[in-house]
Amino acid sequence: MKPFTVHRGIVAALNRANVDTDQIIPKQFLKRIQRTGFGEFLFYDWKHRLDGSINPDFELNQPQFAGATILLAGTNFGCGSSREHAPWALLDFGFRCIIAPSFSDIFFNNCLQNGMLPVRLTETEVAQLFELCKTTPGFSLTVDLTNQRISDEAGNDFRFDMDAFRRHCLLNGLDEIGLTNQFEDHIRMYEQSRI
Repeated sequence: MKPFTVHRGIVAALNRANVDTDQIIPKQFLKRIQRTGFGEFLFYDWKHRLDGSINPDFELNQPQFAGATILLAGTNFGCGSSREHAPWALLDFGFRCIIAPSFSDIFFNNCLQNGMLPVRLTETEVAQLFELCKTTPGFSLTVDLTNQRISDEAGNDFRFDMDAFRRHCLLNGLDEIGLTNQFEDHIRMYEQSRI
């Protein structure tokens, strides 16, 4: 898993509450067993019209959000089913961080397990960021997990909390397998003692 320390990127604003995992990655695209290849189907039903053409009214189809790597979203992001494909699709599309007032618990944990940082800020702070996205072309943020801060070039600065263990794992690029591999020598010694 790729470590997350400090990330700077363009912010895409998706000012919608209760975005569920079936909207993030619709069920008809869950046939792959690899973690890659889902990005092109991210928000598919919103990004496209019924005839399959691009929907120019969808937020992420707006040219100012091209190349965005930080997603700004409304409350309860990632609700619905527990599909891990949702963070896979977001990562494959290019997002490394999602900022919202709240997340579904399972989705939040799935993001962390896959190297993506979900950040909870207050509704007031998120509203401020939405306004900055609206008024600042190419609005970008620096997300610093080491110091647990988010800042922009204008001097706005937000502090966020993160569980110490999860923070350690992200900073060091450790998923559950990576954590286990840190004890490989101890595991080998134990197994040899059981022969």
